[in-house]
Amino acid sequence: MAKITKPLTNTEVSQAKPKDKEYNLSDGGGLALRVKPNGTKTWLFNYYHPYTNKRNNISFGTFPTVSLKQARDSRDSSRVLLSQDIDPKTHRENTKRQLQQEHSNTLQKVATDWFAVKETSLTPAYAEDVFRSLTKHIFPSLGKTPITKVNAVDVIKVLKPLSAAGSLETVKRLCQRLNQIMTFAVNTGVVNSNPLAGISKAFEAPMKKNMPTIRPADLPILIKALNTASIKIVTRCLIEWQLHTMV
Repeated sequence: MAKITKPLTNTEVSQAKPKDKEYNLSDGGGLALRVKPNGTKTWLFNYYHPYTNKRNNISFGTFPTVSLKQARDSRDSSRVLLSQDIDPKTHRENTKRQLQQEHSNTLQKVATDWFAVKETSLTPAYAEDVFRSLTKHIFPSLGKTPITKVNAVDVIKVLKPLSAAGSLETVKRLCQRLNQIMTFAVNTGVVNSNPLAGISKAFEAPMKKNMPTIRPADLPILIKALNTASIKIVTRCLIEWQLHTMV
C-alpha cells in the first residue's frame, strides 16, 4: 500500500527548528522543506528527469520569502511541465536567459548595432545627422526600453510634440529610421515582427516644396553673400564652379 504523505501546515513550516543535521519535511507531490542546521528553510521539488529518468532537485526559494502556497504553486507548475516532457529546471534557466537577453537588447543597443552597419553606406556628415536625430528625439524617452517592448503607441506619443511643432520632415525621417532599426532587429532574430510598420500614417505628411530659384539680377547679391558666408571653402568653390558651368 502506497504511503500517504500528510501535507504540511503553515504552523509546521514556521515552527520547524534546526537540528544538528539538515532534514526534510515532505509536503507531498515531490515538494519538501529542507531545514539546515543554520536555520535556513529551502523549498525543494524532487522529480524524475523526463528523458534521463534520473532524480533531480529544483529549488523554489527560501521560507518565509516563498510561502507554502507559493511553493505548492511552483510544484504544480513544474508537474505540468513534466507532463509535457519538459524539464522544469532547464525551462527556468532558458526563461531567465531569455529575459536577460531581452533587457540587454534595448532600443538604443539595437539601434547602435544597426547604425554600425548602416553608416558604412553613408557619408560621414549624413551618418552623423542620422544618429544625432535618434539621440536627440528617441533615446531620451525610449532608449532604455527593451526592443521587444517597443510599440507603435509609445513611439507615436514621443513623436507627436514634433508633429505639433510643425517638424513634419523630422517626424517622417524618424519613422523611416525606426522602421529600419526594427527590420534589422527582425532580420537578426532579436524580435519576431516589426510593430512600427505604418506609424508614419499617424502623422500629417510634409508638404513638398520646389527648390528655391534665383533671378539673374540677384546673382551679385548671391556672390557677395558667398564671400562672407561661414561655409567651407570647398563648398564656396563648388557653388561658384556650378554658376560658371551650368550652361
